[in-house]
Amino acid sequence: MLLSLEDATVRFGERAVLDAVGLDVAEHEIVCVLGPSGSGKSTLLRAVAGLQPLTAGRVLLDGRDQAGVPAHRRGVGLMFQDHQLFPQRDVGGNVAFGLRMHGAAKGEQAERVRELLDLVGLPGAGRRAVGSLSGGEQQRVALARALAPRPRLLMLDEPLGQLDRSLRERLVVELRELFGRLGTTVLAVTHDQGEAFALADRVVVMRDGRIAQSGTPLEVWKHPADEFVARFLGFDNVVEGSVAGQFAVTPWGKLPVPEGAPQGSRTLLVRPAGVRLVPADEGLRCTVTARAFKGTHVAVHLQPPDAPRLEAACALREAPAVGDTVGVEFDAAEIAVLG
Repeated sequence: MLLSLEDATVRFGERAVLDAVGLDVAEHEIVCVLGPSGSGKSTLLRAVAGLQPLTAGRVLLDGRDQAGVPAHRRGVGLMFQDHQLFPQRDVGGNVAFGLRMHGAAKGEQAERVRELLDLVGLPGAGRRAVGSLSGGEQQRVALARALAPRPRLLMLDEPLGQLDRSLRERLVVELRELFGRLGTTVLAVTHDQGEAFALADRVVVMRDGRIAQSGTPLEVWKHPADEFVARFLGFDNVVEGSVAGQFAVTPWGKLPVPEGAPQGSRTLLVRPAGVRLVPADEGLRCTVTARAFKGTHVAVHLQPPDAPRLEAACALREAPAVGDTVGVEFDAAEIAVLG
């Protein structure tokens, strides 16, 4: 295992910012750590990098305890959200910085800079001033600088956080392809689940200094561990119910649940795709309270009588108007029994 955290704990006074975290990252794996502000994800990154001492526990790289090993000797690359480029150096000087610190010869530096600028899509940009670059170009230069010393582990702290959405969506695809081509091991932190799910082999969701769930993007999306994870991923159709057999009694009525679902008092998640609109005299009667265009679909907000609100996802041409009365039925394939 390239990276292992064993009961990694960081305390500020009485508060545990990292609380006995255990995490393994295999060589060539891309792991994204997700969580709201204050969940401990950036502290985890800083602890691995050697920028934040542990109160307890261990960080191991290639099986070697990193206690007492300074950041510049850990062989990891770190890229921050604000890029932290050197304004007095040109693009080439920024990319070559780590190579100079490692004593690489000038010819080796020049060849590596050329190779990396080609790799990140900025061929021939070595003499440009960093102040003349767009946000996306600066992000690419920061990435090239982090990759230049060939770190065994590359760590990214909200790498695309300052970019607009369309640029983020394009760059995250490019990053995934680049890391796959290079075989880079990556540990990234972000609050954007779309970014994490597009980039990662494995997603780790943090809450209050602990790991709430870890799994492939598909596993976490389909089967959130609990209500916190479900709501963090943007699912609001969460309700308490009593599961018996293949049905659950809930404030929304009797819902079908997948075969083999845990029984008894449970929390249920209904994905918006599983809320099907039918004529008002069928199913659960609801009033349309709002609509939001999401690009690929319309999110329709529904208010049933004496029950929590629901969100449905439907095609634009089929979306009812605000104030309409509709019926709702539920698809068991889009229902998850949590915990």
